[in-house]
Amino acid sequence: MADERTGLAVVGSGSWGRNHVRSLATMPGVELRWVCEKDEAAAQSVRANHPGVQVTRDLEQVLADDAVKGVVIATHAPSHAPLGKMVLAAGKDALVEKPLALDPADAAELVRLADEGERILMVGHLLLHHPAVEALKTLVDSGELGDILYVVCRRLNLGVVRQNENAWWSLAPHDLSIARYLLGTEPVAVSATGGAFLQTEAGIEDVVFATVRFAGDRLAHVHVSWLDPHKTRMLTVVGSKKMAVFDDTSGDQKLTIYDKGVEPPKSLTYAEGVRVRTGDIRIPAIRMSEPLRREHEAFVRAIETREVPLGDGRSGLAVVRALEAGSRSLAAGGSEMQVRS
Repeated sequence: MADERTGLAVVGSGSWGRNHVRSLATMPGVELRWVCEKDEAAAQSVRANHPGVQVTRDLEQVLADDAVKGVVIATHAPSHAPLGKMVLAAGKDALVEKPLALDPADAAELVRLADEGERILMVGHLLLHHPAVEALKTLVDSGELGDILYVVCRRLNLGVVRQNENAWWSLAPHDLSIARYLLGTEPVAVSATGGAFLQTEAGIEDVVFATVRFAGDRLAHVHVSWLDPHKTRMLTVVGSKKMAVFDDTSGDQKLTIYDKGVEPPKSLTYAEGVRVRTGDIRIPAIRMSEPLRREHEAFVRAIETREVPLGDGRSGLAVVRALEAGSRSLAAGGSEMQVRS
């Protein structure tokens, strides 16, 4: 009987790539056939921990394997675009880690290649597959929160300090992808300010404060930093009826719903002002599962069904365009920059 498992490969088994390898090597219905890795120490680690997986330095060898249906690219960000183009040109489906590319033109080229070749292109916007984000999306779409007024995203920590990208490009893709998903609209303009305190000569910003305008006159405030005493992974959604908070650092209270809001009186007077309404606080039970495994399940499902996955190439392109607008704003001292299409 033919092997009905989906053949996959991973390119890059470093700090985050090793997690892709771990998950796919133990995933039912998947055969992790190859890991492509140029670093010998990382390659030896794969051989030791996953002896059934073939390891090579040559991506062409991987792409020549007809049994490989999809390739996960988990290398450094500058290589995402060129490697993605190679994978798509070889007729393979691709899951590319975030950001999809460092240049919107390269990201758009990947989307074009995927469309022309009828290939699946998915981006590693991991938190789109978080059970709490899924629950929050259902809550937003149900109308329970009312009209969504704005979103606040805070992603802070002390480290890891990167030398080849700033905190905006390193951390903000998570929050931009979630905000776009929840609001259901595209980012249209970005105003960003930041500071380079640790790598001043290189001008690599350690902290960035950004306001992102979305179509439909909705706002998202994004605060990212690797120079902060608190580890914070928090997203607040403010609606006209209720508010909700996703706190990824909480052990058992990932999502909290606040029945709070303001209600202007029917006949507004200076003395009356607005009425603040405070109601119940609800913490829904959410069955947790690993977002990375859910991301892999979505990728395999897309390979098998050819359905457009959550976090597809167009999602990745929208995020890269917003990041690029933010970079232009940082260089211009915070002036609002339009997202280029």
